[in-house]
Amino acid sequence: MSARARGALLLIVVTCLWGSTFAVVKTLGQLLPASDLIFWRFLIASVALLPLVAWARRAPTHEARRPDGWRSSALWRDGFILGAWLIAGYGTQTIALQTTSANRAAFFTALSVVLVPLWLVVAQRRRMPLLLWGALPLAVAGLALLSWEGGALVAGDGWALACAVTYAGFIVTLERMADRHAALPFTVTQVLSVTALALVWLLLGGAPSLPPAAAWGPLLYLGVAATAATTLLQTIGQRSVSAAEASLIYALEPVTASAFSFVLIGEQVGVRGALGGALVVAATVLSQRADRPHAETPAVQVE
Repeated sequence: MSARARGALLLIVVTCLWGSTFAVVKTLGQLLPASDLIFWRFLIASVALLPLVAWARRAPTHEARRPDGWRSSALWRDGFILGAWLIAGYGTQTIALQTTSANRAAFFTALSVVLVPLWLVVAQRRRMPLLLWGALPLAVAGLALLSWEGGALVAGDGWALACAVTYAGFIVTLERMADRHAALPFTVTQVLSVTALALVWLLLGGAPSLPPAAAWGPLLYLGVAATAATTLLQTIGQRSVSAAEASLIYALEPVTASAFSFVLIGEQVGVRGALGGALVVAATVLSQRADRPHAETPAVQVE
């Protein structure tokens, strides 16, 4: 198997893991408040990354040994800024899943890929690409069909849309900062920042407590497999797969989310929902094609 094929296979695994998180988070939402869920998930991810950090610091040729290493104030400042965007995305998505279905939330979240080039057009006064003009009505039509199938709009749909907006902000910010720091330290500072911010959120809600026994299995899965492991696999996979090709693989995330939601918690998608989801995926692919410079931005997903 070629390096490119191995990289693509790793990214498919990552996409499947991301897709599985919607059903897991929705189930956990019945046991834990959003602040608790995010704090424990990212604390577990931070602990899981510690062996990799220790290895990187011992490796004399590893990129983490560059002059902007772990003690750089700019590294921690930028990591905190991105961590703030991330917790906004994770928080809104987790709250959304308390009232909306997992598959609808996944397709709403996928809109972030469409919103990024639109955000850049407005914020940086870039020219509106022709394909983006086609992607926007497709996305709106897809969301209309998804909402129609599930009955009246619920509060969770608004939170899911807010997740797409905040994650688009994360990607735009990442575009400016991606080349400033080595990949591993930058990733670790973001994860630690989310953990710290989630702890503040948790403490504002009252005295913290340990999750119930039934929550630990899903939390370990989210922290180790769906946060720490996916970050590592994504980094390895995109060494041999271009960001443009990777974005097409990531566009399958809401499809895998619907499949996992059906298998794990019995959620079903009807004809209108399937058509709406297909339109959202098509809009996602078109928007990636619409802005080639942005397609080379490192792709990191909120799930």
